[in-house]
Amino acid sequence: MTRLGRDAAALLLRRLRSWYADHRRSLPWRETSDPYAIWVSEILLQQTRVATVIERYREFLERFPTVCALAEATEAEVLTAWSGLGYYRRARMLHQAAREVCARHGGVVPGSAAELRALPGIGRYTAAAIASIAFGEAVAAVDGNVERVVLRLTGAGLTGAGPGTAVAASEEGRRVQADADRLLDHAAPGEWNQAMMELGATVCLPRGPRCEVCPWVEVCRTRGEHPVRKRAAMRAEALSFEWVVRQSSKREPVERVWLVQRDERQSVMPSMWELPAADGADGEPVLGLRHAIMQVNYQVTIYAVEAATARRSRQRGGRWVTAEEAGRMPLTGLTRKVMQRMGWLPVGGARRAKPDGVSR
Repeated sequence: MTRLGRDAAALLLRRLRSWYADHRRSLPWRETSDPYAIWVSEILLQQTRVATVIERYREFLERFPTVCALAEATEAEVLTAWSGLGYYRRARMLHQAAREVCARHGGVVPGSAAELRALPGIGRYTAAAIASIAFGEAVAAVDGNVERVVLRLTGAGLTGAGPGTAVAASEEGRRVQADADRLLDHAAPGEWNQAMMELGATVCLPRGPRCEVCPWVEVCRTRGEHPVRKRAAMRAEALSFEWVVRQSSKREPVERVWLVQRDERQSVMPSMWELPAADGADGEPVLGLRHAIMQVNYQVTIYAVEAATARRSRQRGGRWVTAEEAGRMPLTGLTRKVMQRMGWLPVGGARRAKPDGVSR
């Protein structure tokens, strides 16, 4: 490769194989060769923590066990299964791609990275990951973890101007991909890609890398000193919503809460269901919580409003729903979190007690 000789590359191969065999995490998507299941895991893992994905991965596959089961579902059903994971475009693209696989490929997931990239929502990394892990195609899968490992290993991006000076993003990307391709174990590309991801996720961390336990520390050019790209600063905003409940009666023995549907033309979470917005003029604050979406930290306040006085929200369109109905609807992640905190939806398999006052 560009900065490591053939002997060094062979040494890296042996050491990474040995390290991964001893330290790999037991993750459900590593126990299958089903390309659909691997595909689902890769989409779920985008922008989502592994701990969160583990349980949702199982639930998603129980609900949609095959690619055609997913294709035959409605978008609302898919979004409901995805609710709380955020970045809902992932779910929509996965659904569209599943329909294309069943319509154009007879329900068989394409076996090459090139074919996979032609499907909606599948980029270079995801295509390489699926093709290498499920089909053994010799292609390096470069995600953020792998990129960091390669940059630190080779010292790429560090110039004569001193540490912290990075090459242009496009040039750096091509260089990283080329170096990853040279490092790739062609005999077991899927295992190699997973080992590289594991090394970046558990040892070669963005901050505080654990160089003392890294199998490559003796060959690494930077020993974890490679600069890390700064993330954009989070900004703070305030939101408020109405909690409008219609009490049970002899005619309707179950309580219902009022939800409204987002416009299908909105760029963020179109057609999802949420609580009606509030201006704080009416009602009593009953819940406060924080909720992060992309680069925004929201401080959210929920106001309990009497059903008889909440006419403005009803005029905007929506419907009364029971807790059971809400659990089957494509709710925004924030709305699902609020309904869980208010005891309307289960958390960890059990209903929570309703809060006595404002919660933080």
